[in-house]
Amino acid sequence: MANELDEITGPVDPAGRDINVVAKQIPVTIGVGSLIFEIALWAAIPVLALSGVGLGLIPPQNGLLMAVLGVLPGVIFQFMKINALAYLRKLQQRVQADASQIDNYLEQRVVILNNVVGLLNKAVDLDKDVMKSVAAMRSGAGAQADVERNMASAELNNVLSRINVAFEAYPDLKAHAAIADAMQQNSYLQKEITAARTLYNDTVAIWNQDIFAWPAKQIVAARKGYTTRIPFIATAEIKAAAREAFF
Repeated sequence: MANELDEITGPVDPAGRDINVVAKQIPVTIGVGSLIFEIALWAAIPVLALSGVGLGLIPPQNGLLMAVLGVLPGVIFQFMKINALAYLRKLQQRVQADASQIDNYLEQRVVILNNVVGLLNKAVDLDKDVMKSVAAMRSGAGAQADVERNMASAELNNVLSRINVAFEAYPDLKAHAAIADAMQQNSYLQKEITAARTLYNDTVAIWNQDIFAWPAKQIVAARKGYTTRIPFIATAEIKAAAREAFF
């Protein structure tokens, strides 16, 4: 039998296809079926037992015992929901911790670029907009929402590109020890930011999957009003730069 997806003989798109992250949060919802499921866990067996007693099919003593034991599925599921809520809250803390790590690296990068701008400004007439941008980012560095975090990262990359323009205009600046050291630190932090974003995206992926894990987690997530989270999104400028020839 042939494979449904055959990478050798299957249809391909020679032109390739670009992909984008959808910046949309999807709320968790549950339908009537979930409500019926929960009610059934509590009431199905007791109702059947009491009905059997009423119809004379089951002795009263046995029917009462069945009715009492029949609520156990509901009790067990209640504990499952408690555990699900605790798990999702713990996972939320992981997401926040991963996001905070990105913020820490971004803040360090702002400080370093601010130092580079100061050094460059002493050596050349640097674009004043660069200094204003870095100063603004430094004053606003810290805990940010997902969208703001992506915007701050994009602005940092924009500032760095303008600093690189200054390097190209004044090649001798690269020999400046302090500037070279700062740019090396910036390169290191960029790698750390990339690693932190990967970790953040992995945790977000786990969150986005688990909040739809029916029954316990999805029911809890829906009643808490949870939504999916948006992973890190690269800017259009970064994607365009990635397609350029570097060598």
